[in-house]
Amino acid sequence: MSSKTSAEISASAASTKMPKESVAVIATLLVATFVVILNETIMNVALPRLMLDLHVSASTIQWLSTGFMLTMAVVIPTTGFVLQRLTTRTVFLLAMGAFCAGTALAVVAPGFEVLLLARVIQAVGTATMLPLLITTILTLVPLERRGSVMGNVTIAISVAPALGPTVSGLILQALSWRFMFVFVLPIALLALAIGAKYLTNIGEKDVSKLDVPSVILTVPAFGGVVYGLSGIGGQGDDGSTVLAIAALGIGVVSLAAFVLRQVRLQTGGAPLLDLRAFRFRMFTVSTMLLVVAMMALFGSVILLPIYLQQVHHLDSVTTGLVLLPGGLAMGLLGPVVGRLYDRIGPLPLTVTGSVLMVLCLWQFSLLTALTPVWWIVTVYMGLSAGLALLFTPAFTSGLNPLPPHLYSHGSAIMSTLQQVAGAAGTALLVSIFAVATAMSGEEAGIRTAFLVAAVIAVAAVGLSALMRKAQAPPVPAE
Repeated sequence: MSSKTSAEISASAASTKMPKESVAVIATLLVATFVVILNETIMNVALPRLMLDLHVSASTIQWLSTGFMLTMAVVIPTTGFVLQRLTTRTVFLLAMGAFCAGTALAVVAPGFEVLLLARVIQAVGTATMLPLLITTILTLVPLERRGSVMGNVTIAISVAPALGPTVSGLILQALSWRFMFVFVLPIALLALAIGAKYLTNIGEKDVSKLDVPSVILTVPAFGGVVYGLSGIGGQGDDGSTVLAIAALGIGVVSLAAFVLRQVRLQTGGAPLLDLRAFRFRMFTVSTMLLVVAMMALFGSVILLPIYLQQVHHLDSVTTGLVLLPGGLAMGLLGPVVGRLYDRIGPLPLTVTGSVLMVLCLWQFSLLTALTPVWWIVTVYMGLSAGLALLFTPAFTSGLNPLPPHLYSHGSAIMSTLQQVAGAAGTALLVSIFAVATAMSGEEAGIRTAFLVAAVIAVAAVGLSALMRKAQAPPVPAE
């Protein structure tokens, strides 16, 4: 199928009513993104079972989650280039094809090593889907309707992670861990088939070259930072702590080198991530706000199951059900928040959401073994509502001001920093939990970790006060 021309895209954007073809493209990508992000958290409550079945230690089994997130953090920076170089249809087929292949391999994995490889292959496909979805929305959706459409994206980025533990908990109650992937595979294959039949190409391809040194730098830069944070403060021996500190140092240096190379390439080359997006104030503020929000979301998704299972002694199914209402609340609020954004702008939404996030994380820092489960559900729903009030305005206000030639880079930058923030936030809070638990017990560990999360979240209040409704994108520079 031939790509749409810029004139056709502009004509489409001039109307507030989206063509059926555009709706079909976005709906297909939204379903596919939901499936791959659901898979991202499906392992959380399954790790104890996998330790027993695969005969590996806790530190080893954690790599099924850590390896997935590290792969995401390394691959996503390349999506800005990939989305400009290849057609929408090609990128979708490659991404969903990789995800389906990794899922099928996980179903038949004979041991830990093959299962880890399968998760890495899944992550390669997952890494591309969210930037692809966001770039497509920016290209097809008129400015005045982007809030409403972006609100639907929160269904994928919030409901899917919340459903992951619930789905895996229900499956593990009666079936083998392999059925977690058996459950996901047919849905992923169906999304792939629908996309292969109906997905059309949008935008225009670029002919820029891939900067190989930049790609190589992403591995120690993003991987080193996340791995280093996950190791520092853990319960390993002195040797592993030294290794983690070394990895963090290498990561920071490599990240600085990566940034400097992108800046240098902006003047005469083709940067892997075009950092000129940060010249737009709302993009910078919104990205920082999303980083804080993702740390809160992923930290809660990790810490709450630990608390519910180790302190409250709930089984995996009950744990998943406790987390489910919060995720559903966030998803249901997403489209509502999107419509409110189009009507009143981001400021009232983000300020309310950030304050609510801080208050709920502070309440979690008061948890004990005697805290009623209904109160935990209530506070988690409040936290989810606060995050829903942040996500859609931050995405929309941050990306709206960008010119079309920065769409793919802007969405790739946001997605990269979200993954790094989620991985680093999780690593940091789990490490704090481990240290505090070793000193004063699990209750103290949970309270300390959530208190740190609440302190970090205070930054979101200040960032939220800076949010303004985005203006129309400028004419793209030649």
